[in-house]
Amino acid sequence: MKMKLFTLLALLMPVLASAEDSLNGGDTAWMIVATAFVMLMTPAGLALFYGGMTRHKNILNTMGMSLMAFAVGTVVWVIAGYSIAFGDGDFFGTGKIMLDGITDKSLNGTIPELLFVAFQGTFAAIAVAIASGSMIERVKFSTFTIFSALWILAVYAPITHWAWGGGTTLNFDEMDFAGGTVVHINAGVAGFVVALILGPRKGYGKVAMKPFSPILTVLGAALLWFGWFGFNAGSEVAADGVAGNAFLVTNVAASMGVIGWLVVEYIAYKKATLIGGASGAVAGLVAITPASGSADVAGAMIIGLVGGALGFYGVSKIKKWFKVDDSLDAFWVHGFVGIWGSIATALFIAPYLKPDDFELGSQMLAQLKAIGTTILYSSIMTAIVFFISSALTGGGRVDEEAEFKGLDEDTHGEQALNL
Repeated sequence: MKMKLFTLLALLMPVLASAEDSLNGGDTAWMIVATAFVMLMTPAGLALFYGGMTRHKNILNTMGMSLMAFAVGTVVWVIAGYSIAFGDGDFFGTGKIMLDGITDKSLNGTIPELLFVAFQGTFAAIAVAIASGSMIERVKFSTFTIFSALWILAVYAPITHWAWGGGTTLNFDEMDFAGGTVVHINAGVAGFVVALILGPRKGYGKVAMKPFSPILTVLGAALLWFGWFGFNAGSEVAADGVAGNAFLVTNVAASMGVIGWLVVEYIAYKKATLIGGASGAVAGLVAITPASGSADVAGAMIIGLVGGALGFYGVSKIKKWFKVDDSLDAFWVHGFVGIWGSIATALFIAPYLKPDDFELGSQMLAQLKAIGTTILYSSIMTAIVFFISSALTGGGRVDEEAEFKGLDEDTHGEQALNL
């Protein structure tokens, strides 16, 4: 009897061993939904969030950059971005240009690899769209279009390879569940660098630059919040308990981000603005992103609350020290708060998710290494990419007449409202 049982187990071992590599319908269905959630974030959520905060004469141009970022990002991702990020290699990935060798039977874990390609492509697109918030109202649309393609290939994809794609040369060895360094710090730094190169908008600091519509900004923030469930919970690439944890703590941190921003805003100005509340939600979401697969509810509350407060102080206080016209505060809400989120990831790990070999000191060093490497590489390469993009379009900044007239009419021949 014992011999028969042993023989049966031996025969079953190959089946059990390959279980993790077989297609799972539940995981696949969830990842299709999560990918659609994240897609909604760029041409809808971020477009409205940014569009509502820009001036009336530039709203279509601002929203158009989010739309173009998604379109260009999707195309360059399948051509070469995915290969650089997730192909085989130490410094850069190779071997999957135009998704070479990937078929409908190829798997990434328990889902089709083609679906994984689509999911990761939405991350690349929103990263460069986030950076657009720093340069709006004065960058050429053509320059930004070329910049989007080159930046994803030269900046985003390599950093993704080091963090998630198996690269060993600059392997971060960090905890970044859903893109704190890869997306938010990276994009925030990129936006800041381009804003520095472009210089301030005409009249910056001297004339009022009132937002077009706080209503659109709040609506955009709500869509971002909704899409972020796919962004964070989808990063588990499975429908399991960790995805459920990420879903919950994402919601909690966003809520605490709203509270954190509005409380400190009221203390400072005796007002609690809706644009502040919307920005606080995004700050809370940014802060929890790298920790969404490891923090519990208590940790998420602290991470989100501090993220919202830091976002407010970054935008209203610290930004003034640098005197860089980061138009829609992409660095302060994404880069600055993203740094906090990466550090907090090492500090707030749920007991039920803590690895057995976890050691705070070494993990914190890994987080700081990833932050520093991302800032350094993104700064240098973003500058190079932007100078190339500018050279190809006869300069990266619109002329003074176009800036005064507004880019909606000058670039697109349209108006946001035809009254």
